[in-house]
Amino acid sequence: MPFDSVFLTALSGELRTRLVGARIDKVNQPGRDTVVLNIHGPAGDGRLLITAGTGSARLNFTNRRPENPASPPMFCMLLRKHLVGARITGVTQPPYERLVILELDATDALGDTVRRSLICELMGRYANIILTDGEGIILDCLRRIDGEMSDKRMVLPGLRYRLPPAPERYTLETMPDALLRELESADLSMPLDAFLGKKMTGLSPTLYRELCARAYGDSTLTVKDALFRDEGAALKEEIISFRTRMETGDFTPTLIMQDGTATDYTVLPLTQFGMLRTCETAESFSALLDDFYAARDLRERMRQKSLSLTRTVKNARDRTARRLANQKTELAATEKREEHRICGDLLTSNLYRMERGMRSVTVEDYYAEGMPEKTILLDPLKTPQQNAAKYYKDYAKARTAAKVLTDLISRGETELVYLESVLDELDRAESEKDLAEIRDELISAGYVTLKKGERRKAASSQPLRYRTSTGFDV
Repeated sequence: MPFDSVFLTALSGELRTRLVGARIDKVNQPGRDTVVLNIHGPAGDGRLLITAGTGSARLNFTNRRPENPASPPMFCMLLRKHLVGARITGVTQPPYERLVILELDATDALGDTVRRSLICELMGRYANIILTDGEGIILDCLRRIDGEMSDKRMVLPGLRYRLPPAPERYTLETMPDALLRELESADLSMPLDAFLGKKMTGLSPTLYRELCARAYGDSTLTVKDALFRDEGAALKEEIISFRTRMETGDFTPTLIMQDGTATDYTVLPLTQFGMLRTCETAESFSALLDDFYAARDLRERMRQKSLSLTRTVKNARDRTARRLANQKTELAATEKREEHRICGDLLTSNLYRMERGMRSVTVEDYYAEGMPEKTILLDPLKTPQQNAAKYYKDYAKARTAAKVLTDLISRGETELVYLESVLDELDRAESEKDLAEIRDELISAGYVTLKKGERRKAASSQPLRYRTSTGFDV
């Protein structure tokens, strides 16, 4: 997700208008990586969600009410001690950092006003939430990082807070002047967007591709292409234009849509995808993040909940398919049953030619045109009558098996179609209610067993409904 420093700059400007001057009324920690601050201020009330989860690090106002644990974690208790009643005096973001600092005026145990800072580091797997005092000393943090975990930067209570080390790369301010020089010394076959990502900091790969697309109408060009066309002049102008957009706050909360589903988000409408994807404008950056991650979390919950059902149904489908294949093979073997009956008839007609101990007998096959000779294998341990009876028995057994197998195959094919339809329903399920209904159906069909102590929910009763002769519903 392109939650880069540019997106955070746009978001911070939006949050600043609602947060500065507001008071923190409540602090909750509904998840291991998530903190929610209930805010009351001149711009109205709201819930500020701060998440330091890998792949979902962000902060935004949310309309959703996550369920809180019965016993709050220790970090939540510490935040409540220092932040409840505190007033937010500033929202700052170091240049080109995915980091926001909430400056606070709080009250200590003696009633004196003290400074506090809540630092939200939103850097992917390194995301963290850190509380410091007025001197920059860490009071506590969501994730403690000691010397064994990192030899470059420790984050522990009692240590002075230091900003993450900045990469030694160009920014939007410095890149235009150095662009031609860096292009000339770069690998000519390198994709142009990869070149920007290697030389610059602060932007996401999506925005690097967009700079190339806007400069040359193509996001797949190489360094050689840019040098050949205009020595990077168009790209330089586009970088300067984007820098101006950032300085003036000319941002638009934009969702990237594909087949009706939001797949990404950014700070401006994108041109790089052409007709493959569309862009939709959101009400605000907070609303964008709230809706995007709510939909993504719902899809993830649905995926997790449907995973077990899908595995169960697929196992049943594969088992049914294997059984069907075996039954069809057995049915094919019964197609020779008439041959057993004919052999029985021929042996019965030629008992006088046979005696115990013979391994075969050659007789005239009066079932075939021209009555050719036919050799029939015998069991030397059986009498002639027993050999004939054995062929009749094999015929009867094959005839019964053919009838049973035909019925089993018909039912198996119906079952296979049903299981395929259930898999299709699981793929198209849009809510947890849909999954619950599918699970109940599978329980009724015997594919899913209830867990120990689990009871099926009785379906809610419905009133009797009918239509009168005059057309009224009763």
